[in-house]
Amino acid sequence: MRILTWSLAFILIALPMSVSNAASVIAKAPQHAETCGKAVAAAEQEYRLPKRLLTAVSLTESGHWHKEKQEMIAWPWTVYAEGRGRYLPSKEDAIKEVKTLKAKGVKNIDVGCMQVNLHYHPEAFEDLEAALDPKQNTQYAAKLLKSLREESRSWNIAIAHYHSRTQKFNVPYRKKVLRIWQNERRKDTETRMAATREAYKLKREQLAERIKEASQRRFTKENQQKLAMSPPS
Repeated sequence: MRILTWSLAFILIALPMSVSNAASVIAKAPQHAETCGKAVAAAEQEYRLPKRLLTAVSLTESGHWHKEKQEMIAWPWTVYAEGRGRYLPSKEDAIKEVKTLKAKGVKNIDVGCMQVNLHYHPEAFEDLEAALDPKQNTQYAAKLLKSLREESRSWNIAIAHYHSRTQKFNVPYRKKVLRIWQNERRKDTETRMAATREAYKLKREQLAERIKEASQRRFTKENQQKLAMSPPS
């Protein structure tokens, strides 16, 4: 990681993305709806980050509302530059967009699930193929976040510095990430509780079925005994 002047946006730039056709682009490529989520979950586990923390950062960086899933998802082919975000339908389109921006002389470009800034992190990836590879993109972000935690000894500070060392920029960012993180953990808790309730319901149903079967067997056995004891007619 190359350390820049602290007054600059230090790590990854996560500015609002106003893209009118984002929903239609995502709808046309439903196979990528879980691409970032799976890569992020794997990176969280590999680098032993708090569960859902990297998820919250990814949703802050490249998140967009998915109408069909009725939830926010991070989009792997997101490119941000010149004050606006671009949600592209494929990796190839995202690479083409970055090349077009660079040809125009644009240097400050964020890419991928985690919106890694190519100008501030020139050595993060071997090439654009790697930069826009969801696994490599999220792994780099995970390593970076973990190193910031080791430096500051605080996840709150690490989250803030992931975006910027400048307080007026990182405070709103940190609050947004923490809000999303809390919501993601709440969803996990609700999912676990629902699974527990379903398992309990299934056990009750299985117990009721066993009691019913045992009762039927006892009733059949008693009837057979009665028939055996009855005098012949």
